[in-house]
Amino acid sequence: MQTCVVEKKKKKKKKKQKKKKQKKKKKKKKKKKKQKQKKKKKQKKQKKKKQKKKKKKQKKKKQKKKKKKKQKKKKKKKKKKKQKKKKQKQKKKQKKKKKKQKKKKKKKQVQKKKQKKKKQKKKQKKKKQKKKKQKKKKQKKKKQKKKQKKKKKAEAEEAEEEA
Repeated sequence: MQTCVVEKKKKKKKKKQKKKKQKKKKKKKKKKKKQKQKKKKKQKKQKKKKQKKKKKKQKKKKQKKKKKKKQKKKKKKKKKKKQKKKKQKQKKKQKKKKKKQKKKKKKKQVQKKKQKKKKQKKKQKKKKQKKKKQKKKKQKKKKQKKKQKKKKKAEAEEAEEEA
C-alpha cells in the first residue's frame, strides 16, 4: 500500500513536470512567434521606408531633369530672340548703307552730268569765238585786198594821165 502511494505520488510529480515542460515549450513557441512577427513587421516597415525614400529620390531627380529641360528651352528661346534681333539690326544697317550709297551715286552722276554740260558749253563757246575771229580776219583781209586793188587802179590811172 505504501508503495502504491509512493507510485501515485511519483506519477503525479511526473505529470506535473510534463505539464510544466509543455507550458514552457508553449511559452517558448509563443515568444518565438512573437519575435518572428516583430521581425517581419520591422522588415516591412523598413521596406516601406526604403521605398518611400527611393520614390522621393526619383521624384527629386525627375523634377531636376524637368527644371534643366525648362532652363535649356528658355536659354534656346532667348538665344533665338537675340539672333533674330541681331539679324534685323544688320538688315536695317545694310538697308541704310545701300540707301546712302545710292544717294552718293546719284549725286556723283548729277555732278558728272553738270560738268559734262559745262565742258560742252565751254567748248561750244570757244568754237564760236574761233569762228567769229576767223570771220573777222577774213573780212579784214578782203578789205585790205580791195583797198590795194583800188590803190593800184588809181596809180595806174595816174601813170596813164602822166603819159
